[in-house]
Amino acid sequence: MNKKSSLGPLYLAIKGLLKWFKKTHCSGIIIGGIAASLLGKPRTTRDIDALVFVDENKWPEFLKTGENFGFYPRNKDILKFAEQNRILLLAHKPTHIDIDISFGLLPFEKESLNRAITLPIGGITIPLPTPEDLIIMKAVAHRHQDLLDIEGIIETNPELDFKRIKYWVKEFAEVLETKEIFDDFKKLLPKK
Repeated sequence: MNKKSSLGPLYLAIKGLLKWFKKTHCSGIIIGGIAASLLGKPRTTRDIDALVFVDENKWPEFLKTGENFGFYPRNKDILKFAEQNRILLLAHKPTHIDIDISFGLLPFEKESLNRAITLPIGGITIPLPTPEDLIIMKAVAHRHQDLLDIEGIIETNPELDFKRIKYWVKEFAEVLETKEIFDDFKKLLPKK
């Protein structure tokens, strides 16, 4: 089975999302479960997560343009929610796929976007974080599934830059005052 057919409706929603980004000259990458499946071990996911950089004063226009590609708000006062949380909660009407678009702000997020890699699948080219940057994002999110995703990414990418990963995970753990982020990450590192 090829990757395009295994993504099914997710593929169609990603295709629409990338067209939207191109139309609005928006820099963005696909993150979350889709990225973990493409860079690590395939797993089930029911939504699409993306990280973009859009000036806050352009959010209303960005959101309005998304409607042309089938993307609509999942909640009332979506822009107010975005101002508070830096995320748009959307649905892709043609496929009924939920889309969570995070508005980047942090230097690490900008760096991740600048370091992005691409993966061609079925006529589209999907922008993704590097495996290292996805591991960092997953370590910070720190949910059970994120830790499983990290294991899969490490297993399928033997040439990882662990120095970079350790540096950023430790930085986030300190800033967030959540020591277990780094402690749990260290447990996933390959034994030498």
